[in-house]
Amino acid sequence: MKSSLKVKLLQHLAAKKSGNAGFTLIELLVVIIIIGILSAIALPSFLNQANKAKQSEAKTYVGSMNRAQQAYYLEKGTFSAIGVANVADNDAAIGALGLGIQTDTEYYSYAITAGDAGTAPNTFKAVTNGAQPLSDSLKAYLGGVQIGTQAGTGEATTLASLCEAVKAPVQTGAAGTEVFAFTFNAAGGDGAPVCPNLNADPAGYTPVN
Repeated sequence: MKSSLKVKLLQHLAAKKSGNAGFTLIELLVVIIIIGILSAIALPSFLNQANKAKQSEAKTYVGSMNRAQQAYYLEKGTFSAIGVANVADNDAAIGALGLGIQTDTEYYSYAITAGDAGTAPNTFKAVTNGAQPLSDSLKAYLGGVQIGTQAGTGEATTLASLCEAVKAPVQTGAAGTEVFAFTFNAAGGDGAPVCPNLNADPAGYTPVN
């Protein structure tokens, strides 16, 4: 190979190497902008998934409280619902279910509310198992259990519902202002308890399947 051709080849390789030595300011700005856009899209989704993970605790616990209330009724003939007159009563009512759950966790506070309804005293029992969020970004959960008749068969049994707040308190007001009252059916009526304010905004609840 001629020396002049070698020189030109070496010059070409040297120029190509020096041209790939780094990024220009425009290229860096474009990369930063792309990263910023991706972060803006991904961050809300990540935070939402984190909240869903925390809410799964309440959904699981309240659902378990519903099932435990039904089992408790089959054994005792009444619900575990000492009431919420004080913390000790509530702790005892939840402890009697034998679930081994804490009444206060990092994200939720759990409570049981009892009540009688119907045309005659003690003919109809109702109980609400509630999960009160301790963070304004988490949704509230309600579990309701009652004695009624199954639609279609007419058999008396315990009927339960699990409900999730449509919106978190951050969208509806401070935590602690959520509605915690089921619409229970009349004594011996068909169907499970109805989620409170199902179609209301902002305090509505929706059934959890």
